[in-house]
Amino acid sequence: MTVLPLYNVMLIPETNLYIQTEAFRNMAGKEPEAQERLILAALKEPKNRADITETDLYPIGVSGIITEVNENGYVAIRTKKRADISDITILADHTISVNATRREDTPGEESDPEAERARLDKLKQALVSYFNNSQWANMSRGYIAQFSSIGEIAAAMSPWLFNSADDRYKILEEDSKAKRTELLEKMIYENIEMSNIGQEAASAQEADYQKIYRESALKKQIDYLQKELDDMHPENVSDIRKFEIALKDNGMNEDARKEAGKVLGRLKQEGKNSPEYGMLYDYLDFVTSLSWKKEEPKDIDLKQARAVLDEDHYGLKKVKDRIIQQIAVMNLKKQQAGSILLFVGAPGTGKTSIGKSIARALGRKYVRVALGGVRDEAEIRGHRRTYIGAMPGRIMDGIHKAGVSNPVMVLDEIDKLQDSYNGDPAAALLEVLDPEQNNSFTDHYMNVPYDLSDVLFICTANTLDTIPAPLLNRMEVIEFQGYTPTEKEHIAKDHLIPKAFEKNGIPKGVLSIDDEALDTIISDYTMEGGVRGLKKRIDTLCRIAAVKIASGEEKVDVHKDELRDYLDMHPLHREKVKKESRPGIITGLAWTQVGGTILYIETLMTKGSGKLTITGQLGDVMKESATIALSLVKAMYPSKIKLLEKSDIHIHVPDGSTPKDGPSAGITLTTALSSLVTGTAVTPEVAMTGEVSLNGSVNPIGGLPEKLMAAQRAGVKHVFIPEENMDDLRDVAEEVKNALEITPVKQVTDVLGALSIPVENPSLSNNK
Repeated sequence: MTVLPLYNVMLIPETNLYIQTEAFRNMAGKEPEAQERLILAALKEPKNRADITETDLYPIGVSGIITEVNENGYVAIRTKKRADISDITILADHTISVNATRREDTPGEESDPEAERARLDKLKQALVSYFNNSQWANMSRGYIAQFSSIGEIAAAMSPWLFNSADDRYKILEEDSKAKRTELLEKMIYENIEMSNIGQEAASAQEADYQKIYRESALKKQIDYLQKELDDMHPENVSDIRKFEIALKDNGMNEDARKEAGKVLGRLKQEGKNSPEYGMLYDYLDFVTSLSWKKEEPKDIDLKQARAVLDEDHYGLKKVKDRIIQQIAVMNLKKQQAGSILLFVGAPGTGKTSIGKSIARALGRKYVRVALGGVRDEAEIRGHRRTYIGAMPGRIMDGIHKAGVSNPVMVLDEIDKLQDSYNGDPAAALLEVLDPEQNNSFTDHYMNVPYDLSDVLFICTANTLDTIPAPLLNRMEVIEFQGYTPTEKEHIAKDHLIPKAFEKNGIPKGVLSIDDEALDTIISDYTMEGGVRGLKKRIDTLCRIAAVKIASGEEKVDVHKDELRDYLDMHPLHREKVKKESRPGIITGLAWTQVGGTILYIETLMTKGSGKLTITGQLGDVMKESATIALSLVKAMYPSKIKLLEKSDIHIHVPDGSTPKDGPSAGITLTTALSSLVTGTAVTPEVAMTGEVSLNGSVNPIGGLPEKLMAAQRAGVKHVFIPEENMDDLRDVAEEVKNALEITPVKQVTDVLGALSIPVENPSLSNNK
């Protein structure tokens, strides 16, 4: 008995089944023969004969016999009873062997021939109605009339039924013949309804297409009529017409005009009801409102420009001179020229605000782009328009807000850009800040080049440490030094106090802050290199005065002894030089992002095994300086080596909660250890800064102006600095230089000799 596996075929007992001869041959592995007995097995999934396994067959099938092998290419099979299939075996030639036993229907069921005939006739009528609207209507009537049972109808419709293999098998495994017939009837009706719904949907879709074609034709007519109306009434121009006019008149380059024209074409085609209309409109609105025309160069009066800079900012002579130089070059070349300026300095020193003054001096628009915390490259270059919520980058957004192609653009806090998985925004700025490349800068949102060569870029930063070298290489660094107390007093009187009065509504002459109170605020209630903290304290006094004035007082005077109550804060703790001197303790100078400060290097020797302990939250560089200093001391004091081997050295830098790092404490560490091992005390009024090497030479350091201001503020009288830093004294305020005795040194032994600390091995002093 041949086993014939079938998929997507409705197996129904006692009905006629027709299968293509080729399909029979492929699945049975042999030619069909008339009167051949079969077991028809249902497959769970569509598979080739060679891939069928024992688990691919359902456990219930149908027996049958081939009644005819037709020459037209089909095999007629008369199905018999259902059969339970077990002991399935796949032979080597892929022939299937099974043990089949007859599966009986539920006993005792009696059928009503009249009722079955009525249900069959009703189903036939439903099928005729279904085919009435098709091209097979006449042919189908005769075909449907031949069916003698609902099972025959289901078998004939088997290839076109939507039901899954599991759904078909559930009917086959039903033991009740009446229930099987009912399930078959339900399946056929459901498929008829599903087909009807599909036809209705197709008809509705075709109607929608007709509507779209009609709408497209109407739009073309509307476009023509709208253009005629726009020409007659320019004040009522439509959005489409407005963009068309803008594309012709705003001086776009050829690439931009082509891209915008393409988007405008899509906008016309889509219509206002399209989900993409808003995105297309926003893009066109952005690119057409940009200024694409190059601005005519202006002659700038250098005296007037300097007057504007002096009016807005006190001091900053070096910065102002460099800006005037840039303006002079621009006047001569009649175009944007010079390097990108990078203003570096402590917060509150005027880096950002001077950008606004430069714009006023040049008669240009001013735009500020905040870069602090930006970690996404798209913030600089923009998002591609394929993304939902796409926007242009901050550079092009700034140009758009300025409304001109040559604004003064301040890129604020460029040192606070951050890398992330979204790209490197600092790398994206390379093209923006390179004069050789930015004449064709391409924002991802715009997708067309824009000329940034006329933009005067000014960058600001608090430190250079976090700016990548390739980006830093494109800029000229101009340092903003911290202000001296005298400069802060001038800034407060000329700028901060008048602005604070205006901001807080204080009438002129009502609030008076005497000089002694102002000096105390500067010295005891602020400690940064800039004036931001000073501005906050003055604002606080103005608010307190506002309350008193609103309460009826006619005049408010602020004196030094009232500051503690007015400002509601303790005077800030500043490091002051200690009065007593002890061996092993030396005053050093350090640079921070808010200005300079003094720090003490403390050393202690205890009995031990030569171990070196370093505390005070020191970074790796400073720890290396301590190791170098200890090696130098051993070289300079050979007689102390045994003592050092039997002792532990502890180096501590107070204010342990503050991280400290940098090489400039090398000279201070060496002097402190030399003072310790020789027992020579050094007055705290002497401070020093400089990097040391193993040969005892003192190397140059940075931040000298801030360090010297901190020394003067703390009461230091004498400062040792590297000889190579002498040129930096030109940047130090005269009042600071006049208050300090500044001694340049080349070697560590120069410092020790000046401090009367004896050196056993003077050969280090000859290592020039």
